[in-house]
Amino acid sequence: MAEDGADIIDIGGESTRPGSEPVTIEEELRRTIPVIEALAEEVNIPISIDTYKAEVAKRALDAGAEMVNDISGLRYDPLMPKVVAEYKVPVVIMHIKGSPKDMQKNPVYEALLPEIMDYLREGIRIAMEAGIPENNIIIDPGIGFGKRFEHNLEIIHALSEFALLEKPLLVGPSRKAFIGNILGDVPPGERFEGTAAAVAVSIFNGADIVRVHDVKEMAKVAKVADAIKRMRIA
Repeated sequence: MAEDGADIIDIGGESTRPGSEPVTIEEELRRTIPVIEALAEEVNIPISIDTYKAEVAKRALDAGAEMVNDISGLRYDPLMPKVVAEYKVPVVIMHIKGSPKDMQKNPVYEALLPEIMDYLREGIRIAMEAGIPENNIIIDPGIGFGKRFEHNLEIIHALSEFALLEKPLLVGPSRKAFIGNILGDVPPGERFEGTAAAVAVSIFNGADIVRVHDVKEMAKVAKVADAIKRMRIA
């Protein structure tokens, strides 16, 4: 991934796909720490730990990680903000409705974008009250995390509105179910072109970071989309 153009490598030891069951802290540590320790000596780009558990984040940061990606937006573990503040690392605050196990069971919003914005604002407040510097906070609207098909499309279409929060914006559309739905219920392995389209549109609409699987190809997509966007702004 580093050789293919990734700027960050995100390591996670617990699946957060819809319907997934949580794993123990011990199992999550067993899956992630050896990988982080090995990678920290091999790559020159930041390693991110994808976890909502403070103990896992702490151990990962000790092992060489330099960033925390918390799908709960600092909500699931009250000790997480303190750990991030103590280590002075960037943190991704993501929006989620429910938990991975139940988040896709009929998610309902009265006002999608305002509710996501409010959740992210509260996450930013939690972070700053814990002592996390404002410039270490990244936001993520949580594509596919407690969102219906139409919710995901609306979020990507309106990404520019998240500029109101004045934080770097991360978007993770790669291989998500909404792409499969658009293309005729194709499996994740056949969502490459759809992902490329979603990545390009996300960047054009304001994403600063995109989380992807196919790094080499999506780095090229990102480069072209970014060049077009910058020409429009200029």
